[in-house]
Amino acid sequence: MLKRKEFILGAAVGLTFAAAATAGGVISWPGAHAAPAAAQAGRLVPSAGAAGLAFAPPQGAPLSFADIFQQVAPAVVQIDVKTRVQRPRNLIQIPGLGAVPVPGAPDSSGDGEDNSTTALGAGSGFLISADGFIVTNNHVVENAEEINVKFSDGRELKARLIGRDPLTDLAVIKVEGSAFPFVSFEDKAEPRVGDWVIAVGNPFGLGGTATAGIVSAKARDIGGNENPYTDFIQIDAAINRGNSGGPTFDIYGRVIGVNTAIFSPTGGSVGIGFAIPAGIAKETTDRLMRGEKIERGYLGVTIGNLTNEYRESLGLPEGTKGAYITDVTAGAPGDQGGLQAGDVVVSLNGRAIEGSNELTRAVGAVKPGETLRLELLREGRRQTITVRAGTRPANLGAAEAEAGDEAAPDAPAAVAGEKVEGLTVAPISAALRSRYDLAETVRGVVVTAVEARSEAGRLRFQPGMVIVQANGRNVSTVRELRDAVEAARSANRPGVLLLVRTSAGNAPIVLPFAKSE
Repeated sequence: MLKRKEFILGAAVGLTFAAAATAGGVISWPGAHAAPAAAQAGRLVPSAGAAGLAFAPPQGAPLSFADIFQQVAPAVVQIDVKTRVQRPRNLIQIPGLGAVPVPGAPDSSGDGEDNSTTALGAGSGFLISADGFIVTNNHVVENAEEINVKFSDGRELKARLIGRDPLTDLAVIKVEGSAFPFVSFEDKAEPRVGDWVIAVGNPFGLGGTATAGIVSAKARDIGGNENPYTDFIQIDAAINRGNSGGPTFDIYGRVIGVNTAIFSPTGGSVGIGFAIPAGIAKETTDRLMRGEKIERGYLGVTIGNLTNEYRESLGLPEGTKGAYITDVTAGAPGDQGGLQAGDVVVSLNGRAIEGSNELTRAVGAVKPGETLRLELLREGRRQTITVRAGTRPANLGAAEAEAGDEAAPDAPAAVAGEKVEGLTVAPISAALRSRYDLAETVRGVVVTAVEARSEAGRLRFQPGMVIVQANGRNVSTVRELRDAVEAARSANRPGVLLLVRTSAGNAPIVLPFAKSE
């Protein structure tokens, strides 16, 4: 999965210090002209839309959103949290500079004393039941020691955490009481690109703030490994720090999404915000409200998209789509079921798979223990494999994130092997396995040298990498690699698709053929 550093997924869309924003008593939480919550107890019923047009604007829209805001504002809350954070040691306070490290001072962080301090943060949320269940983002309440909820009528209540799901960034908290005003998810009718939306929440601790815009795009993939199970709605209604966990409404006051992220070079809104769709949010939060633990199906494979470059190198028909397996975790359900690196998964339980995200979400949607029927391409031939889904480990994302950057091993004292397309390769021997620290389970031919000016050099091949496959076929000898190269060249393909074992795991690499002068 791709990681995108430009997405501000943590503090930029979540916790924010609110004390400065409310200092002096000038700014108060209640929204302008919002009806008292006590007068709107129970379910807030949205107005009916035009017949047959689920998102057609009623007469007068978008001249004003005031009536809609007044209708839904009592269900939107400010969430204040207290967490414990580790503070750095050996600091002194210097006027004008703040906390400054003391040069040469010993670190006493291991002396057994409590080295933590209290941090305050704020986010948004909204009531989805009359008995006090509130939806927000996981990153708003994660690690919170104390959660306080502030209502639009000025009331403040303590809340407790009911459940959370980091992989969708959703959480449910609860306040004690009854007859709370609440809103509902619209999980049937889907908004279209261009439909009006309203975001309500607590940006920068200001509380009771509404912004309006349109749906800018749908099915956005922004989270990488952090949010592998969500196709986000992109909106241009302003979302800022503290809006996290707040609702995105349509013009009838129905919740179509949960605000969770922004794209920004500055940390502030530039008109690109993202919301978790109501369909995903409702299913997840319903399970959390019932006290269920969120468990997802698991195969234990590393996957990528079948790009046109890979498809052409494998000689697959134009238009072939699927998820390309680059690695299989030993002992995982996929390994036990017979999946192999180099397989291209084209369908799951009869449902076409067009890419890696679709396979990830399809597997995650099944219950652990269910049977998965995978149709795949292996060495150009279709096969069907049955796998029993496992349970996705809770710490899988953290384990993947800990994979270190690839580092080139020390150059060998003497170059061994034969040259193939700018690479010097050799079968894995005991000496080479020891030299490059290769596990006994690794099979293939090892790269011992790279011509700097070749295509392989341009692609940054390094000694110690292992070519596991060529054109979807396992290779264990130099001859098998040569045959795969010649077969691809004879078929007038642009290059040969190699599955290469690196220090960070398997990676598919298309090695282009050198052009004849």
